[in-house]
Amino acid sequence: MVEPSILAQALINGLLLGGIYSLVSVGLTLIYGVMDIVNFAHGAFMMLSMYLTFWLFVLFGVHPLISLPIAFIVFFAAGMAVQRTIIQRALEGPMAAQMLVTFGLLLIIENSALFSWSALVRTISVDYSNLTFFLGSISISAPRLIAFIAAIIASLLLHLFLTKTDLGLAIRATAQNREAARLAGINIKFIYSIAFGLGLGLVAIAGNLVATFYYITPSAGTPFLLAAFVVAVLGGLGNYVGALFGGLIIGIVESMAGTFLLPAIRQLVYLAVFYIILVTKPEGLLGKTFERKA
Repeated sequence: MVEPSILAQALINGLLLGGIYSLVSVGLTLIYGVMDIVNFAHGAFMMLSMYLTFWLFVLFGVHPLISLPIAFIVFFAAGMAVQRTIIQRALEGPMAAQMLVTFGLLLIIENSALFSWSALVRTISVDYSNLTFFLGSISISAPRLIAFIAAIIASLLLHLFLTKTDLGLAIRATAQNREAARLAGINIKFIYSIAFGLGLGLVAIAGNLVATFYYITPSAGTPFLLAAFVVAVLGGLGNYVGALFGGLIIGIVESMAGTFLLPAIRQLVYLAVFYIILVTKPEGLLGKTFERKA
């Protein structure tokens, strides 16, 4: 018989983890939905954001919550630059070339980080690092709770931006039918750079948030990249709302598997769930928000 308190604890832990997965995946699926390209370097940029947060904290005493908007702005600008100088050229080639470009970018970033900062594990200890809230017998880690709340707020702000602003509507129009958007006077290349910048800005927020409770190494983004791919496909590639809910589901599944089975097979369990859902519903849980034309 499973203790209700243990079940509730696993559920809370899964939701907190799933919030981060959602934010990472939302950025990934936004890039795919608009540009039709898979960014294999997504986790590497998250890792760079973790290092940016770490060095700002260590060298200049900037609190991670203060450096959060800094991380977003830096990586938004970097994303626009990378899209215009590297990704845009790849878009003109075959899909295999596009995949190789982003995978090559992943290798360059991770190996550059390894060369610059070594494989030494780094951590950030802030004023709330060891703070824990209790709801009866259920404990809630303050850093994870703050990260969850910030991740959900960032996802909701993205939704409002895409649905309530002219630029957001132009991004959605480009994702739905790029030729029609071009004929309507929308600058497609500019929209591409904005979408890629937003994608990296969102994953930078995720990197900043997890840096307060997760180890920082050159390969720290890899587990999140794997989960983001699962979440993005699970929710329906190109569907950022599906990515939000998919992240919460995967977080709960991983937490339950680690609690009631073995921690070592957490990823195996959510990959199995992912496989089952795709076999029964190949388009993902929520399908696509659009059918791309041209």
